[in-house]
Amino acid sequence: MATVVMEQIGRLFINAQQLRQIPQLLESAFPTLPCTVKVSDVPWVFQERHILTGYRQPDHSWRYYFLTLFQRHNETINVWTHLLAALVILVKWQEISQTVDFLRDPHAQPLFIILLTAFTYLSFSALAHLLSAKSELSHYTFYFLDYVGVAVYQYGSALTHYYYAIEEAWHARVQGFFLPAAAFLAWLTCFGCCYGKYVSPTLPKITHKLFQVVPSALAYCLDISPVVHRIYTCYQEGCSDLVVVYHLYQVLFFLIGAYFFSCPHPESWFPGKCDFIGQGHQIFHVFVMFSTLVQIEALRIDFGERRPLYERLHGDLAHDAVALFIFTTCCSALTAFYVRKRVHASLHEKYV
Repeated sequence: MATVVMEQIGRLFINAQQLRQIPQLLESAFPTLPCTVKVSDVPWVFQERHILTGYRQPDHSWRYYFLTLFQRHNETINVWTHLLAALVILVKWQEISQTVDFLRDPHAQPLFIILLTAFTYLSFSALAHLLSAKSELSHYTFYFLDYVGVAVYQYGSALTHYYYAIEEAWHARVQGFFLPAAAFLAWLTCFGCCYGKYVSPTLPKITHKLFQVVPSALAYCLDISPVVHRIYTCYQEGCSDLVVVYHLYQVLFFLIGAYFFSCPHPESWFPGKCDFIGQGHQIFHVFVMFSTLVQIEALRIDFGERRPLYERLHGDLAHDAVALFIFTTCCSALTAFYVRKRVHASLHEKYV
């Protein structure tokens, strides 16, 4: 018995030794990456207020920027928060598809769109934070792609709130204009963000922020209105609906995230102390991620439990809404492509 025990202890010791070698094996498997640099060592377009170190050097290969997924730098947390959230959305999508027929059920199409657009904006955001450091043109290109993702997600949210979460009284007030207005404001958000970033070298930082925040705020006020009306109505009547609690958390998480997007806290209080973790934009990412996940869970429940209501209210609206979604996506993508061409021309004049 003692011999057997000693053999087991010996095996555990060998396994422990092997585990200790894992970091060395990983380090040898990946090439040595260039060190990050200070804010003064990168072009103006890459510089963030109150973030003093952790910048990746531009003008390296694409392979280098993909490998920085595993490097410590000032965008690492921003990449991983939305990358992990995108993977969670894929898992959620697979779970929902086991009980929902997205192909044959027209009333499931809005649910498919919100899953698609949530995955799109999270993936595009992760790509923007991962790859935008390659060059000035890459910086603009990937962030314009990010803004397209935000725009289509805005419309997807508006559509599903209108389709599944709305109460009959609010539907009667907004049915004549809600979806066209949501599509226009989603495109306006994309245009405002792209144009604001394009002209940002000639504008104060606050003006650049207004180009991003004002269209997004207008869009959000419209898109969330069916949910807010439902929450208000429910609590007036002594709410006992669990889904309304999910919707309430969705709004709360988004508003907290919006605050940190608009205000550079806490890095403005501790310049240089939040270069790797603790930036306001990272906190924004986390709360928006939670808002999206709670939103999708609420809409999944609404899809299953409110079918008699939305079938009666909307009829064949799903087909028109899908067409409007495709139109909004195309308009946003073309807008981003056009502004990118302007950026490319400006950079060509600058360096030639």
